[in-house]
Amino acid sequence: MHSPFPLFDPSALRALEARGTAHFDGDAFALMARAGQAGWRCVLKHWPRAMRIVVVCGPGNNGGDGYVLARHAREAGRSVTVVQAALPASALAQRACAEYQAAGGEVATFEHDIDAADLLVDALFGIGLSRAPEAQMRVAIAAINEHPAPVLALDVPSGIDAVRGSAPGVAVQADRSLQFLACHRGLRTGAALDHCGGLELAALDLPAGVFDGIAPSATAFRADALAAFFPLRPRDGHKGRNGHVLCVGGDHGSGGAILLAAQAALRCGAGLVSVATRAAHVSALLARCPEAMTHAAEDSADLAGLLDRASVIAIGPGLGQGEWGRAVLAAALAAGKPCVVDADALNLLADHAIPLPPGSILTPHPGEAARLLGCHVAEIQRDRFAAAAALRERFGCAVVLKGAGSIVQAADVLPAVICAGNPGMGVGGMGDLLTGCVAALVAQGFSVRDAATAGALLHAAAGDAAALDDGERGLLPTDLLPWLRRLANPVRR
Repeated sequence: MHSPFPLFDPSALRALEARGTAHFDGDAFALMARAGQAGWRCVLKHWPRAMRIVVVCGPGNNGGDGYVLARHAREAGRSVTVVQAALPASALAQRACAEYQAAGGEVATFEHDIDAADLLVDALFGIGLSRAPEAQMRVAIAAINEHPAPVLALDVPSGIDAVRGSAPGVAVQADRSLQFLACHRGLRTGAALDHCGGLELAALDLPAGVFDGIAPSATAFRADALAAFFPLRPRDGHKGRNGHVLCVGGDHGSGGAILLAAQAALRCGAGLVSVATRAAHVSALLARCPEAMTHAAEDSADLAGLLDRASVIAIGPGLGQGEWGRAVLAAALAAGKPCVVDADALNLLADHAIPLPPGSILTPHPGEAARLLGCHVAEIQRDRFAAAAALRERFGCAVVLKGAGSIVQAADVLPAVICAGNPGMGVGGMGDLLTGCVAALVAQGFSVRDAATAGALLHAAAGDAAALDDGERGLLPTDLLPWLRRLANPVRR
């Protein structure tokens, strides 16, 4: 599957289920039969030598999918046990259970632990769960997680909210999750990423027309989407066509942050990059990055000429929250140029409501987003889609909500989910690179939406590429700089 590709919420998936049932002349069990068979094919693909299989079934149709899988596994000669965490409650699950037992299948009632197995299949809950699992299910999920065998989750790892991507309580830690019908938006961001393992899709061979009029709720972008954002430059191009980024920040002791932003802006293709920072940092910045035009700015008056010449302003890295930071932020925002606002500029914005110029982009991490919205980080992480939308609404500009599965929300478009990046990027300075990266794309004429999306994707993909050789732990922001350049040039002559 090439990106970008659509992501759907549970309401859309239920509509697809209804259409799939209609496609089979109203036989809903035909769809369940296909789902269970797709689950068995996934087992054969990834665990072909698994001879002892335990399927843990819940009361609903997700449990029904598990019974169908178990029947196929038994017919193939595997030793199969279905563990019922609850009796089948839906008519479809009851039929699937009856057919499994009629074929000689064994059913055991869950009693706090799970026998030895080569593979566990999680068929407890599907897409409908949006609350913390209750007592018996919590114990069953804990038993799955404590078991040494790998885990295949059918549709959704049980306990994960398929709308929001959060885990309201305990959730299954799957090694692989097989989504049915369409890709689920809640499995691409937040806590879900720690529970899904590898993601696969089984569309159940329904005709394309089933999807007509079913609206996705987000769009997923992986690294393979970069080429569409970065065409070849014209042969007669010059630096003036590629824009001028002004990076503002670096209060005393934080000059490295604004240096990283400037270096990223240059590596992402800005024609000109200027830096306005404290005088104490000028010499070091010139030594490390002679390509950036570095200027001492001891007060906001020193910014006047620099602001006039800039195409876009990247402000926040190392800015601090003192008098100097407040003064230069106010001057930068008053200039009316598009701004990419990050780090301490976001914290100052949370304390002092200052109108943002048109075309601006905010790039908060969850902690900064919580301060901007006046809530707790847990509330941001509980529903990252809603948080990104709330930030866009409150500040009237595009937002990149950073973190696992970064979310880009611009006006009047579906949120974009960045399916790239890794835990090694959780180190100081990575966000400063993103600021410079996004600003460089704005300077080059990208739309606000494309600059935010392509910038976040380029940054995350560079982090993945940089981590390939030596691993994630110890990854430094400067390790990404060569990869920003390489990945921003996917098409070569």
